Amino acid sequence: MARADRSNRSSRRDDRLDSPKGLRTSFRRTDRDRFGRFTEGIARGMGTPTFLFSLIFFVIVWMSYTAFAPDAWPKVDSVANGFTVLTLALSIQASAGTPLLLLAQNRQEDRDRVQIEQDRQRAERNLNDTEYLAREVVALRLAMRDLASKDFIRAELRSLLEDLDKSDDPKKSE
Repeated sequence: MARADRSNRSSRRDDRLDSPKGLRTSFRRTDRDRFGRFTEGIARGMGTPTFLFSLIFFVIVWMSYTAFAPDAWPKVDSVANGFTVLTLALSIQASAGTPLLLLAQNRQEDRDRVQIEQDRQRAERNLNDTEYLAREVVALRLAMRDLASKDFIRAELRSLLEDLDKSDDPKKSE
């Protein structure tokens, strides 16, 4: 039974036409954007005041420990060497953080581009709807000109009533 399942899976993979036969892989990537979200999380974290104050606090503690700790305590860095290990650590952090920040910025630009396109399409639809409604209002106004107004109907009814009164008056005089 297990062999039949394996052969079915492999034959299904071979039936796929969206990739060349030699480049097909057996694993499936369920989340293609995981690294991008990870880098955005790091970029968001690196831009917060909490991170910056924590980094400042870390540097102050490092320099204070290195400068004022007793000689019997183990030290990683030295004041005489100009805090070489601290400089190296901060340089590594900066060199690792910069590409992540750039990647997050590129992803944000892509999202902004998509949002701008959607806004443009929405504005175009709104303009088309507004033009349609304006044409409909003009058509209704033109149609209303052909309709009898309330004043016109009253005037016509008054004239008909006067005509009826005139036609009734000669009969009363007889």
